Amino acid sequence: MRLTRKATAMVLASMMAVSLTACGSSDSSATATTAAPAATEAPKATEAAKETEAAKDAATEAAKEAEAAAPGGGNIGVCIYKFDDAFMTTYRNALQEILEGKGYTVTVMDGKNDQAEQNNQINNFIAQGVDALIINPVMTSAADQIIATVKDADIPTVLINREPTAEQMSAYDKLVYVGCDARQSGTMQGELILDTENKGDINGDGKVSYIMIQGDPENVDAQYRTEFSVKALTDAGMEVEELDLQRGDWDRNKGQEIAQNDLAKFGDEIEVIFCNNDDMAIGALQAIQAAGRTVNEDIYLVGVDALDAALNEVVNGNMTGTVLNDANGQAAGAVEAMEALLGGKTYGAGEQSIYVDYVKVTPENAADFQ
Repeated sequence: MRLTRKATAMVLASMMAVSLTACGSSDSSATATTAAPAATEAPKATEAAKETEAAKDAATEAAKEAEAAAPGGGNIGVCIYKFDDAFMTTYRNALQEILEGKGYTVTVMDGKNDQAEQNNQINNFIAQGVDALIINPVMTSAADQIIATVKDADIPTVLINREPTAEQMSAYDKLVYVGCDARQSGTMQGELILDTENKGDINGDGKVSYIMIQGDPENVDAQYRTEFSVKALTDAGMEVEELDLQRGDWDRNKGQEIAQNDLAKFGDEIEVIFCNNDDMAIGALQAIQAAGRTVNEDIYLVGVDALDAALNEVVNGNMTGTVLNDANGQAAGAVEAMEALLGGKTYGAGEQSIYVDYVKVTPENAADFQ
């Protein structure tokens, strides 16, 4: 296991104490030999050996205590899939603040939504000898390669935001995922619609007609939010009609463009717009307003993340609701898991996913999160 600089300093200090104890015992023994009869030499030598051995034991214990109690001060590499994602900006800022507050040296890299670029960054961090890695993968499909790389380098690693399968993670026992269960966020989106006075059936035709603006369909969060938002409606006995499902890549401009085109195509048929994140929902809101529609009167709109901009719109009645994706809580959890790994903890199969709960955000409680 790598020791942090602080722990190493404490270990070195303990080793010096051993050396001084041993030297002091030697000098004392030599003096005793000159001044006392030969019969006393053996007991004194034995006593000196015991003192030296005790000092060694103390040094070993001090090293263990130093490593367990003082993980701060190491070098941590952080890889974010791209810096211009609004949610991940909040997340990485929280992560950096927590790490630096604990005394770590932190380097954060922008993957620029390019998996090859991020792979190079991971390899560079390993070459630099970082103590641990925190990685937000560009692509969930790259998990096998990322896990194999960090395992070969024996680097404790925390994956965030994009969850591999349990089978993939089981390949390395110094690996953990910290995030949220996206199924929960999708379910809460559906519940926000069910909580409206007509359960999403604005025109009263017996079904909820919706469009779905999806993030990256390769991302498990996008898959689960898409599936479970609608499942919440059908589980409650509602009939649904999907008018359109399009990929918006978590992007506000794409959300606006998709909603604009669909509003022009389907008009008043659209009763609900589900968005896999708030940035796309804010883009969709712009299209809704431009089309002369009014959220919570003739159309419903929900997102995920509880970004500040979205919270303002929920408070003002321009979004039906959103779901808090707790960036601060996840950042704290990621650091806690990282420190456990640095302290020697390993994870068995089925233990490697640590979840932080989502929170449903409505006009009634949105101000609490601002």
